[in-house]
Amino acid sequence: MKNPFKTGDIKTYAHIVVDADAARFDSGEVHNVYSTFALGRDAEWAGRLFVLEMKETGEEGIGTGLTVTHHAPALMGQEVIFTATLAEVNKNEVVVDYTAKVGDRLVASGKTWQKIIKKEKLDALFESLT
Repeated sequence: MKNPFKTGDIKTYAHIVVDADAARFDSGEVHNVYSTFALGRDAEWAGRLFVLEMKETGEEGIGTGLTVTHHAPALMGQEVIFTATLAEVNKNEVVVDYTAKVGDRLVASGKTWQKIIKKEKLDALFESLT
């Protein structure tokens, strides 16, 4: 693992809210807005933008934690900008704070944790669970 970053570095990710992002469960649609679980997926991606530049050949990142505080809705077709800020790197753990906004409106905030480990170690772990 390499670390070309310093605490406070920023990555951004833009996502247009689409139908697949709606708050929907097996029982049907709850709200036709950006769901909390879709926000979580995209927040993890925003943090992974750091991991992609940190992992080396033979390594992979894996999510280990995620918080989502949902402040306001984002509507279908709106562009949500995720700002991921590198909070810390603890050995092989990458910790990122993020915000998600539509214009100046705060939609969500939280934190992601990802670890960078050898692919062979991950493969062995997954194999042990079968």
